[in-house]
Amino acid sequence: MGREVDLLVMKPFLAILLLLAPLFAADTRTPVLVELFTSEGCSSCPPADALLGKLNDLQPVAGVNVIALEEHVDYWDRQGWRDPFSSADFTTRQKQYAQWLHVEAPYTPQMVIDGRAELVGNDAQGVPKELKKAARDVKTPVQISMREKSGDQVKLAVQVDGTKSSGDVQLAITESKLATDVARGENAGRNLKHSAVVRQLMPIGKVKKGEPFSIETTVKLAREWKTENLSAVVFVQERTCGKVFGVAELPFSR
Repeated sequence: MGREVDLLVMKPFLAILLLLAPLFAADTRTPVLVELFTSEGCSSCPPADALLGKLNDLQPVAGVNVIALEEHVDYWDRQGWRDPFSSADFTTRQKQYAQWLHVEAPYTPQMVIDGRAELVGNDAQGVPKELKKAARDVKTPVQISMREKSGDQVKLAVQVDGTKSSGDVQLAITESKLATDVARGENAGRNLKHSAVVRQLMPIGKVKKGEPFSIETTVKLAREWKTENLSAVVFVQERTCGKVFGVAELPFSR
């Protein structure tokens, strides 16, 4: 009788464990950094923005964990519409990629995969192929954790272990679920939706080959950013050729 009662008690508990098991399962997908250089002033960009959003939200490529960065350049701002998310820093970053990847000149929309390959950002067939190629490379583990959140400040801890080469550690703060009603320019009259828009991008340290890296850093959040839609992305980038050999993401809502 006691044994039957034990089983009756255990069955609901076991059912709960089965339901929760996927949440605790190790993620065996390879993280791949996908950067999209875009602008609200470019009529070719909305399909690329939508593709990045699909990659970020649906994760449709088997074996790949897409970590997205949507970077709005500022050279379209002189064409009738000033992109509210644009920054000269992203234009400078794209120009650096043009040198690293031997591209004649920056263009939009442009996707850069793990700093190793670039292609037109709305190429729905080419992008998954490049993602699968990038996923074949073994990545250096990167870990991010939230130490403290107080008011408009968040303290993050970052660790990089077993690095394959020297590189710069970069921290990006991204915001999703953004939209703009564009009033002028090539996209006048359209409501443009964005995912993983880079709100801030900054270096937080350097990694030396074969040495562990650990740092705590504090990020100040702007008042207009919605915390529930923010994520921290940390990646390690080889400084001479731009290759990304480690990347991780931490949603603030987790």
